[in-house]
Parts: sequence; C-alpha cells; structure tokens
Amino acid sequence: MSSSTPSTANGTDSKTYKGERSPCDPSRVLHIRKVPIEVSEAEVISLGVPFGKVTNLLMLKGKNQAFIEMASEEAAITMVNYYTTATPHVRNQPVYIQYSNHRELKTDNLPNQGRAQAALQAVNAVHSGNMTLSGTATASDGGMMPGQSPVLRIIVENLYYPVSLEVLHQIFSKFGTVLKIITFTKNNQFQALLQYADPMNAHHAKVALDGQNIYNGCCTLRVEFSKLTSLNVKYNNDKSRDFTRLDLPSGDGQPTLDPTMQTAFGAPGIISSPYPGAAGFAPAIGFPQAGLSMQAMPGALGPLTIPSSAMTGRMTIHGMAPTAIHSVLLVSNLNPESISPHGLFILFGVYGDVHRVKILFNKKENALIQMADATQAQLAMSHLNGQRLHGKVIRVTISKHQTVQLPREGQEDQGLTKDFSGSPLHRFKKPGSKNFQNIFPPSATLHLSNIPPSTTDDFLKDLFASSGYTVKAFKFFQKDRKMALIQLGSVEEAIQALIDLHNHDLGENHHLRVSFSKSTI
Repeated sequence: MSSSTPSTANGTDSKTYKGERSPCDPSRVLHIRKVPIEVSEAEVISLGVPFGKVTNLLMLKGKNQAFIEMASEEAAITMVNYYTTATPHVRNQPVYIQYSNHRELKTDNLPNQGRAQAALQAVNAVHSGNMTLSGTATASDGGMMPGQSPVLRIIVENLYYPVSLEVLHQIFSKFGTVLKIITFTKNNQFQALLQYADPMNAHHAKVALDGQNIYNGCCTLRVEFSKLTSLNVKYNNDKSRDFTRLDLPSGDGQPTLDPTMQTAFGAPGIISSPYPGAAGFAPAIGFPQAGLSMQAMPGALGPLTIPSSAMTGRMTIHGMAPTAIHSVLLVSNLNPESISPHGLFILFGVYGDVHRVKILFNKKENALIQMADATQAQLAMSHLNGQRLHGKVIRVTISKHQTVQLPREGQEDQGLTKDFSGSPLHRFKKPGSKNFQNIFPPSATLHLSNIPPSTTDDFLKDLFASSGYTVKAFKFFQKDRKMALIQLGSVEEAIQALIDLHNHDLGENHHLRVSFSKSTI
C-alpha cells in the first residue's frame, strides 16, 4: 500500500477538502471518493479516459480518495454528467465523482508520485495508439478494421423477455463508457444503436458479445459495427438516452431520429417493450425503474431480481446476486368448484411448459404448478398474478418447493395431481420456436390459429357463443385464413375461453390453437 506520508497527505487533504462536499463550479480537476484501497492508479485513470486525456493523478489511499485532472474542462463536465446518471464502479464498489475546488493538480513535490506518472504515461500511450488506429481505419475506408466506429448496431433475437435500454446499458458498460443508446423496432425485431466513447470499446464489446444470450436460451445478441460514427439523441426516455446530457426533455416516449439516421437504417418503429402495458413486467422482476445502473442497488431489489435461469446463463448480469428462484409456482384463491389440473395446465402453458400440477388435497383453493424452468415460472407469475379466473382474483407467487411430488402408488389423490411432462400440448418444446415471440398478457382478444381451410367465421363465432361466451368481434387474417382474432366480452371471459377451447378438435385433423393477442379488432 503506497500512501503518501501522513503530514503531506493530511496537508494536501485538508487543503483540497475544505468545502469539497458542496457542489463546486466545474473544474477540470475531479475529486473521487470511496475508492477501494486495493485499486491501482490505472483503474482510477480508466474512469476518465473515455472522456478525454487524463493529465494528472493524485491517489490518497489512506483516505480512499483520489484526484484526477482532465486536459479540458469540457471533458470533466461530460464525465461528471455521465457518472451522475450511471454510478461508476471500481472492483464492484461504487465510487463518487465531483468537481474539486482546485483548478489544477500540482503534484511535482509530492512523494510517491512515480507510480501515478508511470501509469498516466502508459495509459496515454495506449490510448493515443488506439486513436491513431481508429483514425487510419476511417481514413482508409477499407475493410472493417477494429475500432472503425464507436457505434454498434445490436439486434436481439428470440426476444422471450423484454430487453430494456437499462439492460443493454448494464451489459455493454462492462466494455467501456456508453455515451448514447437508441432502441427501436425494425422488421419486427428489437434493435438498438449504442455509441461508446471510444471505438476500441466497441470492438471489444462486439468480439465478446456477438452471439451471446442475455438470458438462458433466449434474447440472443447480434452485434455489428454501424455505418454511423455518432448518434444524435433528442429525448431521454425509456427508448433513447444520451448519458452525457441530463438536460434533454423526455418527449412523449417517441425516440426521434434525425433524417441522416433515418436513411442509415430505415424509419424505426417504436417499441415500448414486447408486451403492451408491460411496465408491470419490470417491477415484478425488479429492474430499478429509474436507476441506470443495476449495480447501484445490489440485493436491494427484494427477493425477485432477475430470473435465476438468467443468472445461470452465459452472461450473468453484473452486481446482482442470484436469488433462489425456483420453477414451482403457488397459485392461491382459486375457485375449488371449477378448477382442474388440466385447466391450470392449459392456462399456465401459455407462458411456459407445465410439467406437473397439484391441487392441494386439504385446501383446494391452492395449487402448485411446476414449470420447465425458473424463467418460465417468472413469466407466468408476472402475467397471471391478479387475473380473474372462475370469478376469483388469483394470486401467483414463487413456491419454496423445488418440485411437485407425485402421489405414491395406491395413495388416494382424487386425480388432483397430474404429470404433464410428456404432453404433446407444450408450446415451447422447440428451441427458438415462434411461440417465444408471441407471449402477451391476458387480453379480451384471442388469437386463433391452425384453422382448417373450410371453416367459416360463423362456425367459429358459434363455437365460442355456444360455449357461453360473448363474441364482440371476429376477423380472419387477410394474408392467412388459418389464423383469426376473436374479441370476447372481457379478459376474464377470454381466459376461460382459452382454457375451454385451446386444442378443440375442428375436424380435418386440425386442433384449434388459442393464445392471447396483442392486437384488438
């Protein structure tokens, strides 16, 4: 541990520290607090490097503090603005950055400055090397040299979970300072443009992340360099953000792209998330709504942070402890007169593959449902908790049980426990199945598919009406008469109709498939 001698350290410290807590005028000297004792000079310098040249450094290890001097005040302002929204972390610990009272750092006469100066020279040499590299690459306009553009184009495939701007920021920040992100939908795919401070960051992120899954088995990242070299963000909201400018308006949730960018990748659709009204999804899983850095709240998110299968995925999200989330759900406040294992299998099967269902023998308003994995359990819970089923508002929580036990041979069970693990009705057996992309919350409009060619709209309307449902509207898909939308009297009716009529035999070897729709008629 190389600390300055006490007298000098205290001398500089008392001098530098008077009134440091109050917000000072901008200065190119920045004061960093709560620096972990084991942190190296290079790690502190790396906080400043994305914003410009770091010209000096003073480490006060005994005080867990440091000062860095940037080459310009503009660089320091950009850096402070950026880190105000995204708390920087060094060695997994948050550190705090503010303007210093000092206009410059005078460290010539201080002991133990050799290491700081050596670290500065090393970082600046590497950095100017990168800069020339990116400069020559752009100048030659030849093949894709590493670091050609600081902007990446990201496509998320198999979008089984909503991927928010915050999630992208969290993942890509591991490779450098993310300055701006714009998200949009194009060709029915969730896409993003992300600008780093430095082209080398973009290069490293592309190499490391292309082809990786954000969560286990889904949300696959496709990462490539963009033809754009910088992004112009007009609004800070959940679809676009400029982390260097806190003063931008939020707009009305429509990220607007300036015309040059429109031409670069076609007019963007607007994505709020894969689910309409899915703001309810985020808190259920526990993304901090406003916090840009999930690390800012380690473990403070309550028991449900991110599905544990996301944790075991190849890219665990940094700074979030895997919580014990299992794949068994406890469903309570059911209507014991109307409920059956098969009905629960069909309803919960909309959100994942149901392996076993057990209605509790002594308390028939409760049931345990074992899903294929914790991710699917989380999804079913976030969509079905609070919905009405058979006239009662059901509650869905994660159970402490790890599996649903089958009754022993000869044990009286009244058919309340069923094993569906071999069922042909599972919707998500095929990896990458289209069904992963068509998961929506319960809605009064149902999506019908697998309709035989000879079936008329009157036949289908009568099928629902004769089963006791109010049919408000019906229409076949223009391009494909194998599919249709039907709107019923309420969400509760639609939930019931899905349970009753999914897999209904329509003849001609066709069984009706029923899902919730995101569209209305």
